[in-house]
Amino acid sequence: MTIDQLKDMSLKLKIVSPEKVEFDDYVESVKVPGVMGNFEILDNHAPIISVLQAGIVEYTTGDDKRQLTVSGGFVEVHKNEVSLCVEKAR
Repeated sequence: MTIDQLKDMSLKLKIVSPEKVEFDDYVESVKVPGVMGNFEILDNHAPIISVLQAGIVEYTTGDDKRQLTVSGGFVEVHKNEVSLCVEKAR
């Protein structure tokens, strides 16, 4: 990955389950299953802490879109850092 590609991906995403760190890298965007509905997190998102329901977390890294099925948890967004603490991930 080039430096220019890293600059485009300005969100630091960390997904942690009880078993392990599922993902820890820079991404362009993250979609999460909030209890009030799905929502997307982009660059400079307002700070937030929210509960996650069972569903799919989708994150974009360059041309690659990845998905992770979770059974619930929490998401925190602060200063372009996105932290997900999930119960189970597949």
